[in-house]
This record gives sequence, C-alpha cells and structure tokens, in this order.
Amino acid sequence: MPSDAQIRTDALSIIKQAEKLPSLVVFDLDYTIWPFWCEVKTTRSQPRLYPEVRGIFEALKEAGIPMAVASRTPSPNIATVFLGKLQLTSLFAQQEIYPTFTHKTEHFKALLQGTKVPYEDMLFFDDEDRNVDTISPMGVKCVLVEDGVNLSALREGLAKFQKSRKRPAA
Repeated sequence: MPSDAQIRTDALSIIKQAEKLPSLVVFDLDYTIWPFWCEVKTTRSQPRLYPEVRGIFEALKEAGIPMAVASRTPSPNIATVFLGKLQLTSLFAQQEIYPTFTHKTEHFKALLQGTKVPYEDMLFFDDEDRNVDTISPMGVKCVLVEDGVNLSALREGLAKFQKSRKRPAA
C-alpha cells in the first residue's frame, strides 16, 4: 500500500493537471472519508480513515484549496471528536455536522453563507446517491464514492469540475 506521502504526491500531480480548480472541496464523513457510521461508535472508539484520504487532504491543503465537511449524522459529537482524534479539524474551513430529516441542502446553504463560495465553484464527495442527486441541481459538482475518497474519485471530481467550467466557443 502506498504511503500518505506517495498518495499526496500523486494527488498533487492530479491537481496540477487541472486548468481550473474548485474554490471549495466538501466531504461527507461516514463511508466517504472513514469506513463506518458514527452512530455505531462511541467517543472512546479509535477511528481510521480510508487509505488514501489523508494524502489527498494533504495535497488539497498544499495546493491551497479550502475544504469543508457536510455530514448529516445523528451523532455530530462523535463525528467532531473523531475529526479531532484524526488531527483533521484544522483542515476544514467550515464544518456542517448535524442531523436533518431531509437531504444536505441545509448544509450547503450554510456552506454558501459561511464561505461565500458559489455552488458552481464547489466539488462534493459523498457515498449516498440521494445526496448527490439532491445537491447536483444546486450547481455543485458531485462525485459518488463507493469505497471512500481515493485518487480515482479525486481525478473524476476534477474532471467533472473541468468539464462544467469550459465555455463554449464563440
């Protein structure tokens, strides 16, 4: 398995190939950056990330791309504690971690208000198609991940972002 440093290097290479970068990259938590639901854990549990997540986060930070969290969890306290245990809290410009009975539209409205980044300049990674289906019409570029965020998902997300930002020839 490649080291975090190698993943960071590979992710930076992917980022540098993009002509236009998102102004904000947003991540879901459960089954997107870590392989579990917070509500089945306790604050005493020791969380772990999917293998490529830390290197990707380091690359995004190094590239100067702000990151945020949008998580619709019934256990926001556990999620917040886990971000701290994993030493990730300081990486995120904004954290929207709370339960809702609807989709993540409330989270993204709060992100827009807090960061002032327009939806069309955001890139979002989530493991649930219902969230992707709801957030995409807002103008956010979304990537549905199956086994957590990885280099392939980053590549896909940046390609979607590029395609959406291309202007038609006059």
